[in-house]
Amino acid sequence: MGFFSFLGRVLFASLFILSAWQMFNDFGTDGGPAAKVLAPKLHLTKAHLSSRLGVALPDIEVKQVVWVIVALKGLGGLLFVVGNVFGAYLLAFYLVVVGPILYDFYNYGPQDREFSLLFTEFLQSVALLGALLFFIGMKNSTTTSSSSSSKRNLKKRTPKPKAA
Repeated sequence: MGFFSFLGRVLFASLFILSAWQMFNDFGTDGGPAAKVLAPKLHLTKAHLSSRLGVALPDIEVKQVVWVIVALKGLGGLLFVVGNVFGAYLLAFYLVVVGPILYDFYNYGPQDREFSLLFTEFLQSVALLGALLFFIGMKNSTTTSSSSSSKRNLKKRTPKPKAA
């Protein structure tokens, strides 16, 4: 069981680790292709949030956002492989924050070609988030149940023999 759990974590995290490695290798001086794709979507999200909140948001350097994404995916994936729940939290944070910005299907109509592609990618992101939440829940339930069972074992007393 332990081997299959480790293999599953490796296969799951490889999606994030390999993606972070590719983004790191393609970064260059301008942030690479990730920055080119992310820049207009980040600008659109910033404009939308500014109009909704009624305040001007500060400018965000796209290259720094790409570095943060690489760090979240890389570090989160490596920690997830070794079974650390903090890695799952990092990957979940990445999916919750970056997913709706990167896969902005809501900016297109259902008849547009981009809509179906972005919507499919968004749903895959949601499915990955569900798997991470399942992992976090399982980790929390095993640590809770093992600590409560050890407390129960401490409370049990050996019965005293009755005098005859």
